[in-house]
Amino acid sequence: MRKRAEALQALVDETFDVVVIGGGITGAGVALDAASRGFSVALVEQADFASGTSSRSSKLVHGGLRYLQNFDLGLVREALLERQLLVKLAPHIVRPLKLVVPAFGGARPDLITGIGLNMYDVMSTPRLVARRSSRRAATPGLEEGDWSWARHRVISGEEAASLLPALAGRNPTGGYLFYDCQTDDARLVLTVLAEAERFGAVCANRLEVHELAHQQGRAAGVRVLDREGGEELTVRAANVVNATGVWADRIRPEELHSEAEVPVIRPSRGTHITLAHADLPLVAGAIVPAGEGRTIFALPWLGRSLIGTTDNNYDGPLDHVSPPAEDVDYLLDAVNSFFASTLTVRNLTGAFAGVRPLISTGDSRKSVDISRKAELYETSSGMITITGGKLTTWRRMAKMAVDALVEREGRYAPCRTAEIPLGQIIESDRLSRVLGVPEGSYEALAQRYGHDAEKVLAVVAERAELATPILPALPDLLGEAVYAARYEQARTVFDVLARRTRLGLLAGAELSDPHCAAPRRVAEVLGWEFGWEPARVDDEVAAFRAEAAAEGIAGTGAAMEGAR
Repeated sequence: MRKRAEALQALVDETFDVVVIGGGITGAGVALDAASRGFSVALVEQADFASGTSSRSSKLVHGGLRYLQNFDLGLVREALLERQLLVKLAPHIVRPLKLVVPAFGGARPDLITGIGLNMYDVMSTPRLVARRSSRRAATPGLEEGDWSWARHRVISGEEAASLLPALAGRNPTGGYLFYDCQTDDARLVLTVLAEAERFGAVCANRLEVHELAHQQGRAAGVRVLDREGGEELTVRAANVVNATGVWADRIRPEELHSEAEVPVIRPSRGTHITLAHADLPLVAGAIVPAGEGRTIFALPWLGRSLIGTTDNNYDGPLDHVSPPAEDVDYLLDAVNSFFASTLTVRNLTGAFAGVRPLISTGDSRKSVDISRKAELYETSSGMITITGGKLTTWRRMAKMAVDALVEREGRYAPCRTAEIPLGQIIESDRLSRVLGVPEGSYEALAQRYGHDAEKVLAVVAERAELATPILPALPDLLGEAVYAARYEQARTVFDVLARRTRLGLLAGAELSDPHCAAPRRVAEVLGWEFGWEPARVDDEVAAFRAEAAAEGIAGTGAAMEGAR
């Protein structure tokens, strides 16, 4: 990505066809879709890219088995098509994942689950796409010869235990094995933004929209506050797309709150925790019963075990959403019951919570739409808002928004994103070797950056200390902080640890320890890159600790265990 100062100058100097508000996965997708269709595009984000919901998901690219229970077949079908397409477009960052539904006590695997998995298999097949011309037009990137994972199958108890070693003590006697996909959500956002920039989009973070700019009663851009420099800027654009997710209501003109047909955002909080692999060893993912007919996931992710998610109505502040103790207890109780373990908050390596934008019509007689469908609407100012949906369907949501722009302007500009690769895959053994880089770091670099890992390694080679891991037991390199500052608009220690690397989620408890040296090491290399004085480095370390506490990345803190 271009440097932030250069992006700010371009945002002030140029007039754009469209300005996108929001630097999460939906906004990034709109920027890529519009730019690839020939629109000149600006994108502004109030905090850091992917700092909201888009870095706090369950990391799954999936159809959503639970939606089959609600007979929401259209949403499942749409998501399965997108899953197949994304693993083709971004194979370095969207990868197949085995999941297991085990059975115990000699019982046969549940028949209803098997029927659901059969439906899941059928709805994901390219042949079904080929029989429906409308679907084929919507997803032109899918072809009969594309890679597809195997159908689900019944497995033995021995295979179930080998895929879920944490479950071996319960002696599973069989189960189902099926496939979905997994990603690094924040890195996916950055990958899509980088591709949007390749098509000419101008993107900048820490620009908070405080009002629309109007011309003859219509939206003609946005007025933003630079949260770093303190200046107010105007970004001029013929069209405005609001892709801010749970923040969408905040940017709507006040007079439109009384319009009955405008949907209302009903936020839902989802909490996740992470555990050391040794405490809960998983090779595949598991669907874990959580009481009252609900289930959660237990997944292997980046060397840890990821547990989640909860699903609770939320009416608190949106800027910092922390995992509450009752959610953490709920997840631990479910895990302990299922795996026959005795884990407590002291076992947590990290935790995080995010808020999903569920949609209500604003009519008290209608329930919240829990199906995660996307909602597109235009207000009287001409601003287009796209919200709802989920991580897997970001590309289709973006297409909905840009199709509306194309129709408004009478252009012929078909969507191209089903055919645009997102980054370039590279095998770790083909990466250049840099003195001092641990061998295990190369695989992590290849999966995180694809071919751009070569650029990361070029930065690492500049100084010997940059080849060292940020934390001793994990593969993330100190040089990635410099790369993030130089090429991805990372501005703070938290940006680096929470979203450029994922150490804030994987090792939040360790990073929150006042004696942990890693935040200062990151601050010092950022200071070297930005020219910070020692006092500024101290301030940045303090700012990281304050944000880590506000976000609750330690998992509500070991102190809470002693308080119980």
